[in-house]
Amino acid sequence: MKKIAVFCSASFDIDPEYNEVARSFVRAASLRGFGIVTGGTVKGTMGVISDEMHANGGYHLGVIPRFMKQYVYPDLSEVIWTDTMAERKTLLRDGTCAVVALPGGVGTLDELIETLALIHLKQYDGKIMVLDHKGFYQPLKALLEHYVAEGMLSVETMARLHFAQTPDELLNLLED
Repeated sequence: MKKIAVFCSASFDIDPEYNEVARSFVRAASLRGFGIVTGGTVKGTMGVISDEMHANGGYHLGVIPRFMKQYVYPDLSEVIWTDTMAERKTLLRDGTCAVVALPGGVGTLDELIETLALIHLKQYDGKIMVLDHKGFYQPLKALLEHYVAEGMLSVETMARLHFAQTPDELLNLLED
């Protein structure tokens, strides 16, 4: 089974539309045979993804630091416990064919940028993409294009980052 690491919001205070698009993406990914790897909590979009994967009987691995034990989703297919957030980020990507960033906060941004740096350093060879629902990631895309223009990010590394507008477009990119 191919696994996708999904980076997303753990906040309950976001536009519900972001959760609906997340639900749509993971449902379609599960139906296409992809397993999902997330932070595995009940919080925010992570909880929505957990509910959707459980409802569809899909494989869902949660990678959770021990200090967040009280937030673990009870019906994960598998749990990996970590001691630190850094260890968590590494294990979220481990064995995945791709990482997908859904709209999320600074944790999502951290995971996404670290993965882009690992691609640049040839330490991660999976796909890297974002679901740019409602243009959420356009400011980041503009910043990264500025980095390319200033020589701070290579054209080759930037070309590895894909922006999709819809869950279907994202899944088509995953299957290419």
